Amino acid sequence: MIDRYPLAHLPTPIEPLPGLTHYLNNAQIFIKRDDLTGLGIGGNKTRKLEYLVADALKHGCKTLMSTGAVQSNHCRQVAAAAAKAGLECMLVLAGDEPAERQGNLLLDYLSGANTIFVKRADRDPELQKAFAEAQKAGKRPYLIPYGGSSAIGAIGYLEAMHELKDQGFDPDWILFASSSGGTHAGMALGARLYGLKAKVLGIGIDNLNLNFRATIANLANETASLLGLDIRRKTADILLNEDYCQSGYGKLQPAEIETIKLFASRDGILLDPVYTGRAAAGMLDLIRKGYFTPEEKILFWHTGGTPALFAEPYQALLGH
Repeated sequence: MIDRYPLAHLPTPIEPLPGLTHYLNNAQIFIKRDDLTGLGIGGNKTRKLEYLVADALKHGCKTLMSTGAVQSNHCRQVAAAAAKAGLECMLVLAGDEPAERQGNLLLDYLSGANTIFVKRADRDPELQKAFAEAQKAGKRPYLIPYGGSSAIGAIGYLEAMHELKDQGFDPDWILFASSSGGTHAGMALGARLYGLKAKVLGIGIDNLNLNFRATIANLANETASLLGLDIRRKTADILLNEDYCQSGYGKLQPAEIETIKLFASRDGILLDPVYTGRAAAGMLDLIRKGYFTPEEKILFWHTGGTPALFAEPYQALLGH
């Protein structure tokens, strides 16, 4: 039995997107609102943190530690989860410390997190160094991997597929932003476990990694082993489109700007400039290219990240 510490507002709603459906000549588009999970403004990491925080408490840990970019959605939710559970939080953030604390970084501070800024190339060794120092200082740290993507964290999205089935909505396709792999692994495993017909297609948002499909499959199988499940996912089972991440992590492109504006102006949905903006832009491009048939229902799984919109002006988004 894997313990769960309740953090999320569940189930998250499923909504049609009539504005975009009409704009795209009646493609059948729906959205799953994991931007509304509630914790620290919400997002997909909250589902993972329900299991990771429970594991930390089970082992008597007193400090949550994790890492990400300066504007990390994951770190923002780790900080909020620590506050909710009465734990300390330490974040190792890859990038220069900005002059002003905005967006996700501001929310990290409001949640009481301690932050260390490091060069991106030094992120992992500096995280291990900080962890060792926290142990020595008696802080009893619990290390949460990048993106919460571990076998324990992936359970959150395995169970999210159960939630989707219970909602009575079985789309033909599920599209979402795929980055650290935990969400993708949980969905791929959960779709098989709970008998959903949907094809689970991740849109890559980060730098290309030739072994990323295998990484996701391995993580899905680690999760299955942890839960004692007699099912496995092969690398070939993992659907991943990496056509839209050529520009690199967090580098806003014209298609993403257009998509963020379309979602906001047509259906009142706010995307973020790094993850959901890129994933949704990929989805729109695939729809326009006829990748899906008109009869197929497409579910875009909104993984959150809205605070990143407020981290800098984004004059391009504002039309200036």
